[in-house]
This record gives sequence, C-alpha cells and structure tokens, in this order.
Amino acid sequence: MEKIIDENKQGNSLVLEQEVTNSRKLYIESYGCQMNFSDSEIVASILAKEGFNTTEKMEEADLVLVNTCSIRDKAEQTVRKRLEKFNAVKRINPKMKVGVLGCMAERLKDKFLEEEKIVDMVVGPDAYKDLPNLVQEIGEGKNAVNVILSKEETYGDVAPVRLNTNGVSAFVSITRGCDNMCTFCVVPFTRGRERSRDPQSILEEVKNLAERGFKEITLLGQNVDSYLWYGGGLKKDYDKASDMQKATAVNFSELLSLVAEAHPKMRIRFSTSNPQDMTLDVIETMAKHKNICKHIHLPVQSGSNRILKEMNRLHTREEYFELIDNIRKILPECSVSQDMIIGFPTETTKDHEDTMDLMEHVKYDFGYMFTYSERPGTLAERKLEDDVPEETKKSRLTEIINLQQKHSAFRTKQNLGKTVEVLIEGNSKKSDAHWMGRTSQNTVTVFPKEQYKIGEFVNVKINECTTATLIGEAIGYSENN
Repeated sequence: MEKIIDENKQGNSLVLEQEVTNSRKLYIESYGCQMNFSDSEIVASILAKEGFNTTEKMEEADLVLVNTCSIRDKAEQTVRKRLEKFNAVKRINPKMKVGVLGCMAERLKDKFLEEEKIVDMVVGPDAYKDLPNLVQEIGEGKNAVNVILSKEETYGDVAPVRLNTNGVSAFVSITRGCDNMCTFCVVPFTRGRERSRDPQSILEEVKNLAERGFKEITLLGQNVDSYLWYGGGLKKDYDKASDMQKATAVNFSELLSLVAEAHPKMRIRFSTSNPQDMTLDVIETMAKHKNICKHIHLPVQSGSNRILKEMNRLHTREEYFELIDNIRKILPECSVSQDMIIGFPTETTKDHEDTMDLMEHVKYDFGYMFTYSERPGTLAERKLEDDVPEETKKSRLTEIINLQQKHSAFRTKQNLGKTVEVLIEGNSKKSDAHWMGRTSQNTVTVFPKEQYKIGEFVNVKINECTTATLIGEAIGYSENN
C-alpha cells in the first residue's frame, strides 16, 4: 500500500513557482499518495507548453483538474464531493472544462463520464503526454478519454514544474507501477507494471534541484526497493537482458549511493519500501552516507501470518522481525513507520492480537492506520467476503491507534535533552514566531525563529515533546550549511 497524504483536507491547490506568459489558466487539486502530487507537477509542465499558467482561484480557471486516488473508498468519495463544487462553479463559468486524472480515472475509465456529467476529460497516470491532444478535443466540445497503461512510460524526459513549493524539498520519481499483486490493492491495475527510470535522468533532475537551492529530495516509487535499471523495459525482462546490460545494471542501493555521493550537502529520503524487496545493502548504504535520512517507511499491513498470506504479502511476521532487527543493528538511530489495514476479511481476534504483538515488538515511530475497504477489481473483492463487522473494525482501529500513540510518545521522549539537526521548512502551524522542520528521522520539530531562515540546517536542543512533535531551541547552525 502506498503512503497516504491526508485525504481529509480539501486537496492541495497548486501554483507555479514562476510566472509564465500564458493566456489560459489551469487549476489542479491532488489527493492521495506522494506519487499523485509528483504527477501533478508533470501535468503542469506539459500543459505550460500548451499555454496554461496555473492559478489558485478555481473560479477563474479555463481548465480544472483533480488528480485522484483509488486506494480506499473514502478517497474516491472525497473526489466526488469536490466535483459537486466544481459543478457549482461551472454553472457560473460554463466555458470551464473539468478533467479527472490518476488512479480513479484509470479504474473507472469512460464510465466516469456517465457517472459524473460535469467531467469532460478522463486521463490515466500513463497518458499525461497525450494531454495536448485531449485538451484540444474538449476544446472542440468533445469528451476525451485516454487510460491506456504503458509498459515503459516513466516521464523521465519531462522536467517537472515544482508546485506549491517551499523551495526546500521536492519529489523525484524513480519507478512507476507495481508487480506485487497484494490482494487488497488497486495499484497494479491503475498504474500498471513496474518499470524503472534511467538513473542518468534522475541524477540530472536532482542536480537541477540542487542548483536551484533545494536541500532535500524524496525518491519516489510504489516500491522503490525493486528499482532496477539495465537499459529499459520491465523488470521481468531482466533475465533476457544481455551480459553487458546486466553488468552495468543499477539497483536501488546503487542509485542511492550515486545520488548521495553526487550531492553530499543534500538530504536524501525515499518512499515506499516493501519488506519482501528491501535488502541489507540498502540499509548498509544508508549507514554509509550521512546525508541519507535515517527513516524507513516499511508497511507491514498485518501482524498475522494467516492474514499476510490472504493479502498475498510475500513475507511472514518472522521475516519482518528479522528485517527490523537488522535495521536496529546497522542503523540504531533509524526511525521506522508503518501502514496497517484493520479488519481485513476473515480477521479474527487472534489475528488482531498478533498485530498488536508485532507493534509492541517494533514500537513504530508513527504510522498510517485504516480500516479495510473493499476495492472493486482486486482479488480480495472477487474471492473474499468482507465479513468483519464495521463496529469491530472501528473498535480494533481505535486500539491500534491508541497503541501507536503510546509508541510514538515513547520514541519522541527518547529525544528529550538531546540535540538534533533540523532542516527548516516553514512556519509552525501554531505560531508564526516559530519555525517548523524535520529531523533526519522525519520527526516534526518546532523552535523559536530568532535569526534563522527557511532552508537552513540548524542544531536544536529538545526540551519538550508531544506524541508527534519535538519542541526545543536552536543552538546554532549545523555543519551542513
């Protein structure tokens, strides 16, 4: 499962960093995972060449796009509610066109045009290069659809326009798609097969960001640990590759090293990992390079071996424990976060207790926990009855959340009295007199502004904490500045 960005918010309206002398106006909202937000930057770049300049004001837009998520039913319902808002605006501005992008577009395809009469265009995640043609079609009064999945598209040749940026951190996509076929997940159906991006294009993008003053990048993929570049094509074709291609192949550990060595002053993060694909060489590479952040998002989904098998997760709880133990041994300062699905079909009280037991063993720094929602087209939807009562799901979720908060408090309290390095990202949500930034372990930290500025690395002594936030005072610049 992909890491979820708070879908309860009203999306994230995006704005170009620089003014472009274009005549038409584009408004984009993004929901769901980090990859969707990264894709919206690709879309803005493609449409900028077609005469579109982005705007924060939906009411003045010629084209309104919503980049969607299908990972849970709640995400789709959020999008449908936003379309109702778009419809109200469209009655005032009838020339405005509306398009749906992303996983929800791929899942529903042209059916979306029938269900949502307001929608003029439906575009899947692999079809963004066709946007110029699709925009022309809707400009001629036609409906436009392109949801063809690609076996090769990575958008490595498109320079993303950095949207709604703080000028400090940015996403860099390295893989697309997923081959793991977890029974609960729609990603293989909405984003297609795994394919990796040319490492040279990744290095060039990171170099460009460094030259523009960005201080942190996140390497993105549905499953970053399966990254493998040997000259193009799907990972399954690797066995057919020539000896020369295999000899020069680049895996994820090697890509991490290349990026870290090329930009020693830039922080490197990555997301998301899959336990079955994460190897010791990745952990060792993280330990070798100081600028690779010491945080791993490692979704487990369940602590029950029986449920993991039903989910088609190709790891056991024992194998997961072994991986966690290796992380603790090689990277003792590393934080670990989780994804957890509560109430998967056939989940018993014993299965739930196994999940709680796993959490007690790991004591995650933070996590993303959700009740199971059946996704159309998945193997779980076709083969398994959603038989756990909603009340049971909710009560188990409450127990899981309460336990995670206990563990989060345990982890943040370990920082009391310590000095941590923080990259300043912007104002604190609660006080304009305080800065907010994150540690290498991805823990939010706030402290008085004083003379410090956004984008600077600062040493902060931690005096207080909550379950999610460190609170302290800056005691000087770190050596990274």
